[in-house]
Amino acid sequence: MAEAGCSNERLTNGELNEKEKDLDDGTEEKKEFVAPAVGMEFESYDDAYNYYNCYAKEVGFRVRVKNSWFKRNSREKYGAVLCCSSQGFKRIKDVNRLRKETRTGCPAMVRMRLADSKRWRVLEVMLEHNHSLGAKIYRPVKKVSTGNKRKSLSSSDAGGRTIKLYRALVIDSEGNGNSSLNARDVMNFSELPDQLNLKRGDAQAIYNYFCRMQLTNPNFFYLMDLNDEGHLRNVFWVDARSRASCGYFGDVVYIDNMYLSSKFEIPLVAFVGTNHHGHSVLLGCGLLAGETTESYIWLFKAWITCMSGCGPQTIISDRCRTLQTAIAEAFPKAHHCFGLSHIMKRVPEKLGGLRHYDAIKKAFMKAVYETLKVIEFEVAWGFMVQRFGVGDHEWLQSLYEDRVRWAPVYLKDTVFAGMSTARPGEILNPFFERYVHKQTPLKEFLDKYELALQKKHKEETIADIESRSVGPALKTRCSFELQLSKLYSKEIFKKFQFEVEEMYSCFSTTQIHVDGPIIIFLVKERVLGESNRREIRDFEVLYNRSAGEVRCICSCFNFYGYLCRHALCVLNFNGVEEIPCKYILPRWKKDYKRLYIPDHSSNDVDSTDHMQWFNQLYRSALQVVEEGVISLEHYSVALEAFEESQNRVREVEEKQA
Repeated sequence: MAEAGCSNERLTNGELNEKEKDLDDGTEEKKEFVAPAVGMEFESYDDAYNYYNCYAKEVGFRVRVKNSWFKRNSREKYGAVLCCSSQGFKRIKDVNRLRKETRTGCPAMVRMRLADSKRWRVLEVMLEHNHSLGAKIYRPVKKVSTGNKRKSLSSSDAGGRTIKLYRALVIDSEGNGNSSLNARDVMNFSELPDQLNLKRGDAQAIYNYFCRMQLTNPNFFYLMDLNDEGHLRNVFWVDARSRASCGYFGDVVYIDNMYLSSKFEIPLVAFVGTNHHGHSVLLGCGLLAGETTESYIWLFKAWITCMSGCGPQTIISDRCRTLQTAIAEAFPKAHHCFGLSHIMKRVPEKLGGLRHYDAIKKAFMKAVYETLKVIEFEVAWGFMVQRFGVGDHEWLQSLYEDRVRWAPVYLKDTVFAGMSTARPGEILNPFFERYVHKQTPLKEFLDKYELALQKKHKEETIADIESRSVGPALKTRCSFELQLSKLYSKEIFKKFQFEVEEMYSCFSTTQIHVDGPIIIFLVKERVLGESNRREIRDFEVLYNRSAGEVRCICSCFNFYGYLCRHALCVLNFNGVEEIPCKYILPRWKKDYKRLYIPDHSSNDVDSTDHMQWFNQLYRSALQVVEEGVISLEHYSVALEAFEESQNRVREVEEKQA
């Protein structure tokens, strides 16, 4: 899928200055280029030819077409060998005595063929040359046939430049490689950043890592985006386990761009979710050349492809206009909101220089965390602005304009699945927080990436075992506590158990309004206020007995995924002994991954789609694995079943041989 045009090298002013410094020192920086490798696939022969041509220009040799193969009837090209122009030797009769012989029998070449996927796949590569290589070459590429040639960019069509995706695959034993993203299916963008800021050897390290992962990690997926000169621009990848987690926990996603926006050595963007234990789980990673709308959209499109086209319900991100535009483009149906913890983290920086900072911060916190209704928020915000004269403060003005995306009072109908930070002190931690610092080099990160995932997987496995084998200790006689102790994972149950305990701080439940089957109750609670003094707060709770619906004004269920103490008090007041099933989320159950198989595809299996076969088999096998770790007996049965399946598959293979 790589389309690598060969325009001259473009440098910004800053890069040009750096080049001049290098030349002054007598050295020249050599940009990294992904070398050809077996398994690369391209959308067309022209794409493959242009890519190899650009690689040749970077290394310092010229390309010649050694052989081409065509179908007899249609004359459609289905195979070719591209080689170094110094390949072979001239025949004696063709030797021109006036011109020096330039051929050396050079073995460098690539052999490629049109695959079943209708893409051109590299089958054989020889990188070594037997002659000295020249300087970088920037002469026009060989013209392709008029019928297949793509139109060059002009001032009129520059805005319609196609985003180019490159996918390298490791071919399996039967020569089957699959790529599930068509470059023509991706939208057109312009003014893409030039390339990743990589050090010498980084590009090859990325490629080598991906190849190794595809050989050792089933269902590993990655995409590379190349610029016109064939240099890496953007990269996306997701390992098999993270990819499976997308199906389970991809409903609410936090897009962590801290490493990119804070100018870390690694321009990393991570997709993070939360699993059935409330732990963060990685759903994909990307490296971007720049913090631009186009780069973000490319990354999101790649992730959607990995997700089989199903996007998240809620997206949480930093408060960034570029991200906001890209998310609106790539995920039009998702509810996008800004992480409140990111905003609160910037309060000292943005407001610290103001007179009466402490009082302003206190008023700001009160408006954000203590208001339950929109009118209350508006009044509290207006009081802060008027009292301290900060109506013209640029940051506060922009925050107020965006309030529907970050203030909890406006987000009560948004499902956060526990990733909300609607309470003071709650934060969204970066997934690689303990593994990446500002100067961490890329090669070191690739090693730490695996360590981080291994640790997270180990934590999840231990949490699974503990949730299934050890029953939690009950702290009350409430039937709600007993009910969910049998269903929820240990960590989530602890959070719900705290709400059950806090029911005893609610001392009054009163009916204040009736509208047909809908009754509104007022629940009074003693809460800890300023100077550790007890205050009384009122919470309105809507209850509909016939529909089995209960909703509290604090919106704890949407924010955290379980009912609050106020809603539990109303249920208890009305003689309800069990929590309605609609308020028991499957994603929190201790056996969630064993009983639920995510399947975003249709029930009809495509007889030619190897990737679809793989995905469905992988999901089924994963369910057996989750069941197999419950006990030694489960493990033995699961292992025996796998061995039996393997033998039966081999029997089919032997019959077809």
